[in-house]
Amino acid sequence: MAVILKNHSFITFLFLFQFLSWQIHGFKTPFHPKDVLPLLPRQVSWPILNSLYSAVDIMPAFVGVASIEGNNTLEWKGACFFKNIAWLELHNKSNSQFGGGTLHIKVSNAHSWTCMDLYVFATPYRVTWDYYVLSREHTLEIKEWESQAELEYVKHKGISIFLMQAGMLGTLSALWDVLPLFSNTGWGENSNIGFLKKHMGSSFEKRPQPWVTNLTNTDDIHSGDFLAISKIRGRWGGFETLEKWVSGAYAGHSAVCLRDSEGKLWVGESGNENDKGEDVIALLPWEEWWEFELTKDDSNPHIALLPLHPDLRAKFNETAAWEYAKSMTDMPYGFHNLIFSWIDTVDGNYPSPLDANLVASVMTVWNQLQPAYAANMWNEALNKRLGTKNLSLPDVLVEVEKRGFSFAKLLAIPEQDDWVYSDGKSTSCVAFILEMYKEAGLFGELASSIQVTEFTIKDAYSLKFFENNSSRLPKWCNADDNVKLPFCQIRGKYRMELPGYNSMDLYPHMNERCPSMPPKYYRPQSC
Repeated sequence: MAVILKNHSFITFLFLFQFLSWQIHGFKTPFHPKDVLPLLPRQVSWPILNSLYSAVDIMPAFVGVASIEGNNTLEWKGACFFKNIAWLELHNKSNSQFGGGTLHIKVSNAHSWTCMDLYVFATPYRVTWDYYVLSREHTLEIKEWESQAELEYVKHKGISIFLMQAGMLGTLSALWDVLPLFSNTGWGENSNIGFLKKHMGSSFEKRPQPWVTNLTNTDDIHSGDFLAISKIRGRWGGFETLEKWVSGAYAGHSAVCLRDSEGKLWVGESGNENDKGEDVIALLPWEEWWEFELTKDDSNPHIALLPLHPDLRAKFNETAAWEYAKSMTDMPYGFHNLIFSWIDTVDGNYPSPLDANLVASVMTVWNQLQPAYAANMWNEALNKRLGTKNLSLPDVLVEVEKRGFSFAKLLAIPEQDDWVYSDGKSTSCVAFILEMYKEAGLFGELASSIQVTEFTIKDAYSLKFFENNSSRLPKWCNADDNVKLPFCQIRGKYRMELPGYNSMDLYPHMNERCPSMPPKYYRPQSC
């Protein structure tokens, strides 16, 4: 107890010292309380660090572009140094074909003697980083530009600068929060739950046991019934958590039920892992799919069955649905257009500190580390939006500059359902289902004016397609829960939430211009 009291007294002293220093005009403190937290015992420092920083602090913030000397000089306020300026000097000290350059960064007015600023610098062709502790002019030398295209790019666009807003300490703390999201452990599960509670306002109320519905009789499950799935641990749990945060969806995966001509129940799923480890579109017998979710899926999936409304079930053309599903079987998962269902606007889909500049830089990093992966994830889709073929990511960024519009506008161009990629049509888990609904007649006369590849999972479960009379739900639906949901949760320890469920009518160009800013995720009418 004495040790704890001493530590609390020390912390109180630090903050009192800081407060007094603020009252003295022009006085710079020798340290900031955040800067010395790592020196304290872990049981004292980490709770404070966790309250100051979160997983999103790992993302850098775009501060601007350093242009060639003589053009506009970039000025900004950093996390440590409150006055910063940067400019770019081109030269050919290396006597190389394209020459090189020097990025000058002058930092001053530090808030303490012990802080530092951490930066990331990027062009479409390279990404590097540096950190600054001393108030003076610093330089970042680039011996040689990669190509004539990079030289021309920096001449006209300069070098993008990103600030790690939380500083070195905050970035490390944020890493400590991010890494567990992908951990297949109880720690990872708790981290995902904590992230979603903090950044989306999710409740994660525990359900009474049993947490799995006894589905020995599946006669009440019909063709077209939607399966909303939320994974909260492991690789897919971490990915879905970030997907939920940026899109506002309270589920991260989906599948659809189908009955064949003999009445056998199947599940159609885009994103099912085959024997080669590839994520593909698959048709699986219900028993096989359900057994996997109960015994082999280590992501702790929470699953809800969303029964179609009887009127739509009567319209559902099973023959057409089966023809579509069979035509797509074994096709790759829709990685090509995955991010474009999320990004509809120039600046209304990026939770701080995300923005289109940061997206471009992340793409650049992936393009260097895994070119084939990058090509699959976005290069082809970006070419589709430009009306070009086979341009690499750097070439795409240069082409955007030539045409005089922004990368943010390029990302916001709606995906088209009839686009065919090098490996065929590209459908994510939810696009596969909604394309099937189209083929089965549920979109009616509006089918040609709606691009379902623009829909997120939230957009799908918000459609006014599902049962709205609880008396018509199956008897086993939420039978063991004291809260009667408007859908049937069939697996999961925590009660699933689907805000906006079953509330939206179809309209032309639906979900092509919708913002998605947490935590409220305000959605204008007819966006």
